[in-house]
Amino acid sequence: MRNVTKDNITDVFKSYMADDMPARTREIMSSLVQHLHDFARETNLTHDEWRQGIAFLEGCAAIESEDRHEFVLASDVLGVSSLVDMLHSSDDATSSSVLGPFHVSGAPPLAVGGDMKRDFGGPVLLAQGVIRDTEGNPIAGAEIDIWQTAPNGLYASQDDAQDIFSFHGLMTVGNDGRYAFTTVKPVEYTVPSDGPVGDILRACGRHPWRPSHLHYIVKAPGFRTLVTEVFPEDDPYLDQDTVFGVRDDLVMKYEEKPASSFPDGMALSGKVTAPYLAVDFDVILAQDN
Repeated sequence: MRNVTKDNITDVFKSYMADDMPARTREIMSSLVQHLHDFARETNLTHDEWRQGIAFLEGCAAIESEDRHEFVLASDVLGVSSLVDMLHSSDDATSSSVLGPFHVSGAPPLAVGGDMKRDFGGPVLLAQGVIRDTEGNPIAGAEIDIWQTAPNGLYASQDDAQDIFSFHGLMTVGNDGRYAFTTVKPVEYTVPSDGPVGDILRACGRHPWRPSHLHYIVKAPGFRTLVTEVFPEDDPYLDQDTVFGVRDDLVMKYEEKPASSFPDGMALSGKVTAPYLAVDFDVILAQDN
């Protein structure tokens, strides 16, 4: 095409695509370019603004590393991560929520009833529940990958003072589908705002805070893998999560209980001498159709 104009450039792009390219690739690329071109036309995007956008992408790439996933963080604060989660959540299963940029693969095994708090200060939290199917039946042998921040508000991958697997555990449940572990009460924290994503937040007048939460990845053969988070109902940032991860069914309640009520069969049984927090949260998995 010799005469490319602002009005026909989108159609020209689509005409350049190969006839034998995969249909799904054609659909995604056509829609992506359509929206990008429409965005530029609707906003009358200037050269300086275009350069700022390129600089943002280059800035993300410059600080991207094994421990710092700025592109994921950008997707999170723009709401794209949560939107994709919601598009593919099952209505009759536990809602999915954002993975976030701080998950560490290869977490060590954590026995049912095991402890992740170790020597860290802060209130003991006993989290437990049953992993079920949509009919209410326990899912034997399900695997749950658990992680959270330390009391200083940092994940292990952000903090050189922590072991890389601090507050990470991989649990396989028994025939009853029950998971249980102790940890320290999670705290609210800020997403990294010292890079390009922070520039976006400040430009929009937004804060970088996330409500406190526990992360779960739950897997079982024959079921859809669930990536989710669970949040306490009294967190001050519950209604303004900067990455849009909160869902009604993921909000739980911590109950304070006396030390004398701490159950048997846990790694900390007989060692809890002060009031502790407890929460029950069942996880429902949808079948993998």
